[in-house]
Parts: sequence; C-alpha cells; structure tokens
Amino acid sequence: MSKPNIQNLFNDLKNENQIFLSYLKAKFPLFHNSNFFTKDFQYGLKSFLEKKSIHLTENNLIILSDQFSTYYETQGIFVRTSLQGWKLNYPEFVTAKPGDPFSF
Repeated sequence: MSKPNIQNLFNDLKNENQIFLSYLKAKFPLFHNSNFFTKDFQYGLKSFLEKKSIHLTENNLIILSDQFSTYYETQGIFVRTSLQGWKLNYPEFVTAKPGDPFSF
C-alpha cells in the first residue's frame, strides 16, 4: 500500500473516530484513565482494518498507527505516559463503579 493510501486511511479513521474507539473498547478493557499500550493500539487498528478487508504490511501499519495515535494525542484523547503507551482521556468511557469494571 502506498503512502497516499495511508493518508486516505488516516483521513477515513479520523472520520470514524467514535466507531474505532468503540471497537477498541469492545476488544480491550479500555475505559477512562486506563493505560493503553502501543502494541495493543497497533493490534486493534490492524484488526479493525481487516474487518473492512484492508490488509497492511507491518511497516505501513506502524506508520498509520503512529500517525493516528499522534492525532489522538493532539485531540487530548491519549495522554503519553511512556514510550510504550498512553493514558486514555475519554470521559465517555467512565465506568459506573470505581475499581474493577468486571466485579459485581
């Protein structure tokens, strides 16, 4: 896949921001103020695109995920905590009960 196609995918992902975040939340234990790691983001992005029958090489996936995660950082959705990940700043994903979201 060429760079212009990567740019088109990036623009499409920006337009589907809510859908992609909801997809990640369904795939990972993702909630407001949770940690989220680079490899998880890449895996989630790859899976999301494959559901749309879009297959990227490893290098293009890394380029796209870097570009898209940087976009999330500029939007304030991701807050960089280390070279390997972020804290999710997305109040729409607040859990109703503090602590373990799977405890009842």
